[in-house]
Amino acid sequence: MDFIDILKIIIISMSPFLELRGSIPYGIATGMNYPLVILISIVFNSLVFFPVYFGLEFFYHNFFSRFKIVRRIIQRTKKKGSKYVERYKILGIAIFVAIPLPFSGAYSGSILAWLMSVDWKKAYLAVLMGVCGAALIVSSASLGIFSLIK
Repeated sequence: MDFIDILKIIIISMSPFLELRGSIPYGIATGMNYPLVILISIVFNSLVFFPVYFGLEFFYHNFFSRFKIVRRIIQRTKKKGSKYVERYKILGIAIFVAIPLPFSGAYSGSILAWLMSVDWKKAYLAVLMGVCGAALIVSSASLGIFSLIK
């Protein structure tokens, strides 16, 4: 794996909507060292927590709330994820992030933690646990599918 391959994995794992659900299958499909792909995907996907959580904390009421699309994303995330947090607390955020479905990754989990006023340290731990769970699910599925193809 060269620098460009690593950079591709980083960009995909940090991009909204794809996250590690895109970076892990991409890395495995292109023949990259899959343990390294998984590790890079986990690290960089979990790091999106900080700009999302603290960005919302800083900018939401003063700026982002003016945009209908941002308000819609916030409300959709709250509606979809609050049941997990209310029932399972911090573990609920981890479960919400780990589910490999659209709008349930590290970005949504970070938004959900912010919406539910979860302490940032606990919230980051929950997002990290969820990202690890998602990585396990996605990498297992990807390795299984690509081994069947070969």
